[in-house]
Amino acid sequence: MPELAEIIRFKAKLLRPASPKGAAWSFLILPAGASAKLPTRSMASVDGSIDGHAFRATLEPDGEGSHWLKVPKAMRETAHAQVGDTVAMEITPVSVEPEPRVPADVRKALVAAPEAHAVWSDITPVARRDWIHWITSGKKAETRGRRIATACSMLAAGKRRACCFDCSGMYSKSMKAPEAAE
Repeated sequence: MPELAEIIRFKAKLLRPASPKGAAWSFLILPAGASAKLPTRSMASVDGSIDGHAFRATLEPDGEGSHWLKVPKAMRETAHAQVGDTVAMEITPVSVEPEPRVPADVRKALVAAPEAHAVWSDITPVARRDWIHWITSGKKAETRGRRIATACSMLAAGKRRACCFDCSGMYSKSMKAPEAAE
């Protein structure tokens, strides 16, 4: 019988991002002790509740060894919470990683590259999520385009994981929580 994952309980303050200005979403940063109980320093999908209201989400690494959670406006309103409130959280890592949403430009490139698409279809959802994150983390459209082409080439050559990608953001400082607005 599989072991049930531990429920991780903590409280965190809902923060408004400094950018983009006027964002409807908010976020929270997990306390280090709560984050340490997760199975990975990289992205981690969880089932959880915010002030007793259920959700499923993928936590992002903050580059400091912890994680952060984007809280959409609808989730915050369902929980009757406001930016600045401290909310009670319960999270449990999911037993099966959900399939990531593949951006249209990535999907189109994969369809045009049958060898790459074959490997893509054979890798795990976590590996697909990492490829997508690496591709979409570029700040410029040209970078994204180059990364799509590079990903298709590497996948077609049989490479199953994104090259040189620090999934935790701790070493490359490529990932971090949003800056909180004042």
